[in-house]
Order: sequence, then C-alpha cells, then structure tokens
Amino acid sequence: MLDDLTTEALDKTVHSVAHGVVRLEELTPSYGADRRRLRVVKYRGQSYRGGYHDFSIARGGLKVFPRLVAGEHRTDFSREPLTSKMPELDALLGGGIERGSSALVLGPAGAGKSLLTLMFAKAAIDRGEKAALFIFDEELGLLFSRAKALSIDLEGLRNSGSLLVEQVDAAELSPGEFAHRVRVLVDSAQVKTVVIDSLNGYQSAMPEEQELLLHVHELLQYLNRQGATTFVTVAQHGLVGDMNTPVDITYLADSVILLRYFEALGRVRRAISVIKKRSGAHEDTIREYRIGKKGFEIGLPLVDFQGVLRGVPTYSGNASPLFADGVEPADEAPPGSGRL
Repeated sequence: MLDDLTTEALDKTVHSVAHGVVRLEELTPSYGADRRRLRVVKYRGQSYRGGYHDFSIARGGLKVFPRLVAGEHRTDFSREPLTSKMPELDALLGGGIERGSSALVLGPAGAGKSLLTLMFAKAAIDRGEKAALFIFDEELGLLFSRAKALSIDLEGLRNSGSLLVEQVDAAELSPGEFAHRVRVLVDSAQVKTVVIDSLNGYQSAMPEEQELLLHVHELLQYLNRQGATTFVTVAQHGLVGDMNTPVDITYLADSVILLRYFEALGRVRRAISVIKKRSGAHEDTIREYRIGKKGFEIGLPLVDFQGVLRGVPTYSGNASPLFADGVEPADEAPPGSGRL
C-alpha cells in the first residue's frame, strides 16, 4: 500500500495494519541537488537494518545505498609496513605506513598534501597493487597536468588500469552513495590504497559535523578491515602561526602527518613532521621539504631551530641544515644525506 502522508502525523492506523512500513523522505539542502533517503520503520517477523539509507532515482530504477556497518566486514591480511620509496619520509614514519591503517595529512593550502598522498599511491602501484583517488576539490585535468610536471603520470597509470580516479561533486552526491562507491572499488577491483582528497569537500556533503565523524569512522574502519591503506587530507585554515582545523578527526586516524609553512633566511619554507603513529615508533624531528620536478625533496632534521611549528623560528646553530637558496638537490645522494 502507498501512503502520501496527507493524514495527521500521529495517525498510525495504516502503519499498524501493514506488516512492513518503509518511509521515504526527500531533503532539499540550501545548495545542491535534492537528497533522498529511506528508513524501514517496521517489518514483522524479519530483522532489518535500522536507520536512514540514502537512495537515488536514476535511469533504470531505484538505487539504494545501505548504511555501511564496518563490523560486518572482516578479512585476514598481513600488517606489514608499506614504504613511500622516499628514505627520509620513511624514516619520519618509522619505516612506513602499516597496511590496513589510515593516515591523516594536515596542512594549509598549497603545502603539498595532495602530492604527498600521490607518492604513496604511486609506490603502491609500483608494488603491483591498485590504488584509487577520490578527488573532491580539484579538477582532474589540472591534477593530471600538475602531477605530470612533477614526474607522476597519473593519466598513464589510469589508462593502464592500475589507478582508479573518481571526481566527486559533493553538491550532487550523498554520503551514503560515496561510501558505496568506495566499497565497490575495494571489493570488486581489489584496491589496496585509497586516497580521499580532501575531507573538507567530504564535509560539505554532511549536514552536521557529528554525522561526518560517524561516516568517516565507519568508512575508515571498513577500509582498515579490508586491508586497504587510507590517506585522508584536511586543509587547515590559515597559512602560518595558529592553524585551525575545520573538523578534528585526528583521533580517528592511525597516523597523522603535519605540514607547515615557516619563515627562515628571508624565504617561505615548508616543514614536515609526524605527530602520531599507533602502530609503532616514529621520528619526532621536524624536517624541511620542498616540492621540485622530482616531487618531494626532504632535508635533514631541523635540530637547531625552535618555533618552526609556530611559523617564525629562531636558529641557534652554526651550520644551517636548510636547503641552499637557488641550488637543486643532487640527483644521486646516499641514504640519510637529506637529498633524494
């Protein structure tokens, strides 16, 4: 039976007669496409998944995206560390990122968060695995050309089938459909590295911050239990000094990588550090890095600097460990020399 809800809201006569009741709702956000969701109110003699489930009406019929429950998906896999093929970065991370874990990359706009995650995705492809990128903020053509200038051929990797790239429009996509897309790639394509760039775009699809945290928690737990390594970027508000994060999910991630701008010797420079790693020890130093034609180039630990994370450090040493102005790093350098 169909009920158009024209009677009083408290009138449950029809509901009490039927064995099952499914309620459909349409939500109209202040911007973007309409959102549809359904809820099974009752189903006599049958178990069902409670709560709201997003759905859409498309050519061919109705597409329902059941709410993801991470506890229903468990697999066995080896939790070995996965390297980035960058000795200095792997040293910061205590050997690499553990398989089946999540890493959060924090930093201001332009600090290189996307590029850092691409280095891990490329390393996974080089190991013979598949990687998936879910891009919220950047147009794919621009991303491909920008990565190619840094010696990363994303378009070639996509054409080979090793890299799966999806442009996500948060204004047109519900959170449930996004989680469904991620699950399909992990289950059917056996993707082992997932990049979500960025959580700021993901947040715009959520009506409330608390719901965002619950969605991210279930999605990360599901990916972790499938043996997939997940990288999530978050753009912080501000450039130097005190930085604000639009939503705090640092407690959900297994590892947290922090990128910062700082001023030294008349130049704006970049610093990288690892704030958290659940799976083992990590380097507690702060290193300078810069972005060149070969991607990330990470220097020596800034042991004689104080206040790098505040943006305006003081220097107390004799020989500066910073990159020399106008000098490109050597093409070949021994491990631990601070040059890639």
